[in-house]
Amino acid sequence: MSAEYKVHGDVAVITMNNPPVNGLGHATRLGLTDGLAKANADASVKSIVITGAGKAFSGGADIKEFGTPKALAEPNLLSVIIAVENSAKPVVAAIHSVCMGGGLELALGCHYRIAAPGTNVALPEVKLGLIPGAGGTQRLPRVLGVETALNMIVSGEPVKSELLAQQPGQKLFDKMASSPESLAEEALAFARSVADVRPLPLVRNLPSKHPLGDAYFQFARNMVKGMAKGLPAPEKCVDAVESSTLKKFDDGMAYEREIFTALMFTPESRALRHLFMAERAASKIADVPEDTPQREIKQVAVIGAGTMGGGITMNFLSAGIPVKMLEMKQEALDKGIATIRKNYEAQVKKGKLKQDKYEKTMSLLTTTLDYNDLKDADLVIEAVFEEMGVKQKVFEKLDEVMKPGAILASNTSTLDVNKIASFTKRPQDVVGLHFFSPANVMKLLEVVRGAKTGKDVMATVMAVAKKIRKTAVVSGVCDGFIGNRMIEQYSRQAGFLLDEGATPQQVDKAIEKFGFAMGPFRMGDLAGNDIGWAIRKRRATERADMKYSRTADKLCELGRFGQKTGAGWYDYKEGKRDAIPSELVNKMIEDHRKELGITPRKISDEEIVQRLVFALVNEGAHILEDGIASKAGDIDMVYITGYGFPFSRGGPMLYADQVGLFNVAQAMKRFQKNPRDDANFWEPAPLLAKLVAEGKTFNG
Repeated sequence: MSAEYKVHGDVAVITMNNPPVNGLGHATRLGLTDGLAKANADASVKSIVITGAGKAFSGGADIKEFGTPKALAEPNLLSVIIAVENSAKPVVAAIHSVCMGGGLELALGCHYRIAAPGTNVALPEVKLGLIPGAGGTQRLPRVLGVETALNMIVSGEPVKSELLAQQPGQKLFDKMASSPESLAEEALAFARSVADVRPLPLVRNLPSKHPLGDAYFQFARNMVKGMAKGLPAPEKCVDAVESSTLKKFDDGMAYEREIFTALMFTPESRALRHLFMAERAASKIADVPEDTPQREIKQVAVIGAGTMGGGITMNFLSAGIPVKMLEMKQEALDKGIATIRKNYEAQVKKGKLKQDKYEKTMSLLTTTLDYNDLKDADLVIEAVFEEMGVKQKVFEKLDEVMKPGAILASNTSTLDVNKIASFTKRPQDVVGLHFFSPANVMKLLEVVRGAKTGKDVMATVMAVAKKIRKTAVVSGVCDGFIGNRMIEQYSRQAGFLLDEGATPQQVDKAIEKFGFAMGPFRMGDLAGNDIGWAIRKRRATERADMKYSRTADKLCELGRFGQKTGAGWYDYKEGKRDAIPSELVNKMIEDHRKELGITPRKISDEEIVQRLVFALVNEGAHILEDGIASKAGDIDMVYITGYGFPFSRGGPMLYADQVGLFNVAQAMKRFQKNPRDDANFWEPAPLLAKLVAEGKTFNG
């Protein structure tokens, strides 16, 4: 049983016990209803307390049961709440630590609620593309008022219990415990004090009204529309909360359920639920058990004070971990520190960081010009120029000075981590930690596992990633790892589209309309077009069979490297990031077509999106086949957190599943017939062909 039953004199206490957050799985739901039946049948019991063991009251639905028959098996959560409401003896929810989703809906079904200070209270279902489905939209407005309740439901963000307790007229908490430690004792006393009160109070009987009614909900809809980014759930939250003010309680409940069920089948909700699970799955490595011993990381060293080095340093400083930064010249160090200060001061100005916290954070940073000063660091990350000869010098030096057991990490974005490890006598300690720029903002961290990287090193860096609030995804060693290996195919397609008749702005607009944060040409201008140029030059010797449009090289030959030079695929005005279409670039593309004897054709937005996105999908299938990524969800996490793929579509691999892999393969066969494209590339990857033949999907 995932719920324990104990009697303390005349009070029965039912304690949910399903670690880590007392998810309301089937066994827990049964435990609750059995406990209620037992307490109601025992004449010596006068009142009942429901609480949660460990570090939560309840975090809501049990994610282990998502998508399984158990999730819907009776008693479902609605049935549990009905049993609580119908208890002949008063039921008190003793809330602490975490009270979210179904956990809050359960508490709202109880007759009384007592809360410990510091409890995080939320209805986060909107983050999964859903609305609360067990009465949250009907009961929360009745205890907190329509506006506070709607704000909580639409944002899904947690609010502290003591803040909610201060809301005028709130009926969410009947009592606040004086401390988390005294909650159990105070709950028992409170349960005894209400043992004989009749009739038993029910939230469902409270009124739900807004003085401005229609006008307020219209205003709320307009606000939500602007923030919803193409997701249907936020607007549906408004509809459901409005129904609590217009309908009888049971009718409002039926309406909530109708919306919840309909949203469950939307591609957006499937995408958000997929990402929720994929993020958790990404942190687990099949052959590295959860109890693998970890190395202690008390002090970090970063080599390089440039954009990447500075950004990487900020991650550790913000997490309270001391950093020693090394550069070859004092001016470079000074410049790096100035940039870090500027970034933190911007946060202070916006009120996101308190002045004293900023000063404390900066005090964790020390600098040096001497490698010997790094010898005590537990983890060292190099962020030097992306060239193997440069990396070799750095790693040979680190091998010489670093203490035994230190982890040596490279922030390389494409280079061979096994080769880098071979420059040391301790390849088991070497790992790739590929941060994305700007490193202090971007969520993604590609953890590149070398052939000899130790399991304890992997366990340690995955834990460190969590500490510095990154989404870590493990990649094997190959050119470009997961993200950049795929983006190269995407960029090649963008180039071919220019050759065939599209303009940079047409390609960017089409893919941005699909939902990408930025199209390939704006992205190139932001990252620096010279980076791709260097890769293409390397490819010319390593993989002469790789076909590219010459337009990107011609752009670089004009010195148009992007925003940093004030000109790239677009023109830029000083101090502004607005991309202005460039007549010079469009003429360069037209001249290039003439040289090749190409008559430009009209290209539809649909073709642009399919060629760019399906290029990611096909390369992603090869990456899975090669064992570079262990599961399709990992690829989706990389693209959502590092490359601006639309969140509401769940990543390239899930998007392909939703379009239908048969349809994706058919489109690839069409692209193969295009003489200006790369027919070999569009041969569906063997894994994709196999899944189509078996009627399966990437994400099972």
